[in-house]
Amino acid sequence: MQNFELKTKPKPVSSAAPPKKKGKNWFTRLNAWLHLWPSIVSGLIVVFVCLTGTIIVYCDEILELSAGDAKYVELGGPKATADQMMESVQKFNSNLEISQLVFFNDPKRSVRARAFNEETKKLNLIYINPYTAEVLKVDYTIHFFFVTAHLHSNLLAHAFGGWVVLISTVIFLISCITGLILWWPKRWTKKAKQDSFTIKWKAKFKRLNYDLHNVYGFYSLLLCFILSATGIIIFFHGSLGTAIITSFGGSDEHLESALPAEDKSKTSLDLAQFAYQALEKNPDKKNASIWLYSLDNVGAYTFQMGVSGLKSTENLGMEVYDKYNGQHIEVERPFVLHEKVENYVWQLHMGQWWGQFGKLSTFLAGVIATSLPITGFLIWWGRRKKKKKVSRA
Repeated sequence: MQNFELKTKPKPVSSAAPPKKKGKNWFTRLNAWLHLWPSIVSGLIVVFVCLTGTIIVYCDEILELSAGDAKYVELGGPKATADQMMESVQKFNSNLEISQLVFFNDPKRSVRARAFNEETKKLNLIYINPYTAEVLKVDYTIHFFFVTAHLHSNLLAHAFGGWVVLISTVIFLISCITGLILWWPKRWTKKAKQDSFTIKWKAKFKRLNYDLHNVYGFYSLLLCFILSATGIIIFFHGSLGTAIITSFGGSDEHLESALPAEDKSKTSLDLAQFAYQALEKNPDKKNASIWLYSLDNVGAYTFQMGVSGLKSTENLGMEVYDKYNGQHIEVERPFVLHEKVENYVWQLHMGQWWGQFGKLSTFLAGVIATSLPITGFLIWWGRRKKKKKVSRA
């Protein structure tokens, strides 16, 4: 037999370990940590705050429905004065203390008063005939939204609850930013776009839950960010809110500081006549509202023109009259800007920024925001169980 020698010698086997895969950098790990753990800690509070906020979005429409037939009256003779209306309310129930009156441009609409019942400790809306001053209905539906609003802002726990909600809101705001970073595809391939913008409805539960969190979270991101930011501004309205107002050229003081002072030696004219005068001057405005709690401190009537809501006025305009001589008062622009910017922050937070489109967008964003901590927790829980199985194997 012929001997054959190998022409090439085999390569010696290296004893060195295979190269490790490149791990995630510190920023990616920090971003993932900030998105996960603070959100888990504040998850229940965020769900509750988002849920109560979502309930409030359509409060104005629900209150309109609950008023029923009391919203409209038959046309009568001369209009009743504001004093006659308030006297009629006192005769109806002396425990009712009126804080706001709303007059409508529609001559068939009743006057709406917001009042607090000192006996039952409930907020209510009173509908008054603008011609006869008769009390048509006392509706306590608004008290549900009054309580819900306080649950939303401070969990009915006053200052302590307010800080709990604030911290949870800040965490949610951070989660919006970190979530966007996590969502952002590394490569914009066709599959990456499909996974990032569409939901696989026929997929298994884990994949569907992931898509609901990832995709809907992206679509609602801007509104969730706005709702969180405006909530923080409202909490710090005395400092942060004022700083934002002044940055727009507004005054750091409220409108009342620019109005004439109260003069007890003079007799006030009927405020109802000025409300109708303001409405006649602004036919495009649905109603004119006035808060009564500050009337004893100033010598003017200030009407907010537009669509009066629970916490803000849509398409806000201002009409101010001297309550002793009836002269129209032109308020300096910085003071008007203060009121408008402050009102617009509330509009953004309540969804009253673009009619029904704004309301629907805010409502849907609220529903998604309520679900995000839940779907996020389920994603984390599923991965945690998977890691346990791998470690046991």
